[in-house]
Amino acid sequence: MNQDHSFVNATRAAARVALVTCADLPDLDADDRTLIPALAARGIAAEPVAWDAPGIDWAGYDLAVVRNTWDYAKRRAEFVDWARSVPRLANPARVIEWNTDKRYLRELAAAGIPIVPTTWVEPGDAFVPQGAGEIVVKPAVSAGSIDTGRYDLATQADLAAAAVRALQAAGRLVMIQPYLGAVDTAGETALLYFGGEFSHAIRKGPILTGPYVEGGELYQNEDISPRTPSAQERALGDRVLEALPVPAGDLLYTRVDLLPSPDGPVVIEVELAEPSLFFTQTDGAAERFAAEVERRLALR
Repeated sequence: MNQDHSFVNATRAAARVALVTCADLPDLDADDRTLIPALAARGIAAEPVAWDAPGIDWAGYDLAVVRNTWDYAKRRAEFVDWARSVPRLANPARVIEWNTDKRYLRELAAAGIPIVPTTWVEPGDAFVPQGAGEIVVKPAVSAGSIDTGRYDLATQADLAAAAVRALQAAGRLVMIQPYLGAVDTAGETALLYFGGEFSHAIRKGPILTGPYVEGGELYQNEDISPRTPSAQERALGDRVLEALPVPAGDLLYTRVDLLPSPDGPVVIEVELAEPSLFFTQTDGAAERFAAEVERRLALR
């Protein structure tokens, strides 16, 4: 018995995990740094590694966990190629490819999932803002709300059209969505799942205050606080997990982002690639994540 126990401890001590980040965040963001001691407590050595760093032997890691790779949006093809090259990646490359282009929302809508109503404008398509109220303009490939703006059609229709043209000129598919005003008071709800099991939820305050202004940042700052989701939100989150192209239990992490609408919660995004997971917003979240990592290592 003692020999078996020693063997297990030795195996755990030998486990190496890469927490994959980007060159602009070489040491991870503060939230994800909490994973390092949580994994160490389980005998797992974790270290941040930039996804595009030269000379990395990805096969030398027992698992690579995608975390702060927020610079991928303008070179997605390179990022997807990298993901395919990593032998043990969470979430896996096929999921990264599917989830880093928001066309996946079309599939969810076809499966009966309520999403924010979306008009898709391809490069070369004509776009003339119509109607009243406020709209959101954003690219289908983006992270951290970069290149995303809010426009009041009564006074900013020309700015909205210019924003669409700029994205089209860069060869990017554009999404046009109504701005759901209830988010200004209720905020956005993000549901976090590890290994397909619900872990916790957060409230995200409104981010978009007007037209997008380039600032060179990786992501727009967010107002985050803990939240207890409603029964409707939990039920929708469960439906989303059932509609994913892979079993939710096969995913190390899933984040389902919901907005309030007059007809109930709707999905704005499902984050399976590189989302913030807000470990510091609730007790035990980093430890639950570490336990799921440990379980996956044991299955290998």
